[in-house]
Amino acid sequence: MTQPIYTKGKHILVDLQSESKEALLDEAGLQNVWDNAIAHYGLSKVGEVYHKFEGGGFTAMVCLTESHISAHTWPEFGKVTFDIFLSNYLRNNHSIVDAICDETIQYFKGSVTQKVEVER
Repeated sequence: MTQPIYTKGKHILVDLQSESKEALLDEAGLQNVWDNAIAHYGLSKVGEVYHKFEGGGFTAMVCLTESHISAHTWPEFGKVTFDIFLSNYLRNNHSIVDAICDETIQYFKGSVTQKVEVER
């Protein structure tokens, strides 16, 4: 039996300035975006937590067999931080990481203030 060849996965960490206060308060909207992406790209969800903070903002975490997606919002500052990490154990997921990143930025109507990409 041939052993799979390990290739590094891609991890993107993003800070945004959002133009949509509504999106910064709407964890269900982000959940819909991510659920659609997870289904579309054939990823496997293990679990998820969406927590809305009293006074505004939310934290979202989706665990995947491929790794995870997470976000934190600060509507009082118009800010979002999120990250996406997908391993490459069974297939190269680099383009999927990029696509989910772009879809998340579009959801928040955000402009990137910082973006770091790491292969790990």
